[in-house]
Amino acid sequence: MGATKTEHFTDKQNAIATMAKALGHPARIAIIEHLIKVNSCICGELVNKLPLAQPTISQHLKELKTAGIIKGSIEGNTICYCIDEKAIEKLQEYFAHISLKLETKKNCC
Repeated sequence: MGATKTEHFTDKQNAIATMAKALGHPARIAIIEHLIKVNSCICGELVNKLPLAQPTISQHLKELKTAGIIKGSIEGNTICYCIDEKAIEKLQEYFAHISLKLETKKNCC
């Protein structure tokens, strides 16, 4: 979405779109699944778990962090990443709202 068009949408719409875009790559889904499984992680662990180079994994982590889906803390020379629960709650609320609307909607197609 072009930077000049985002101002026409609400903050919530832009936030959901940013998270959805970040989720649009299978490597990022694999990273999220791994972080959920281990409850925290450092980048080096991911290199051993995924068939990707360390710089590629770092780029995917950056995209997920920029979207607010994960958060990280610096521990010495490494960064420990984990899922940002608030972001997941926002996604859950968004899809729960859609599901509720679809349950009450009459068939139109």
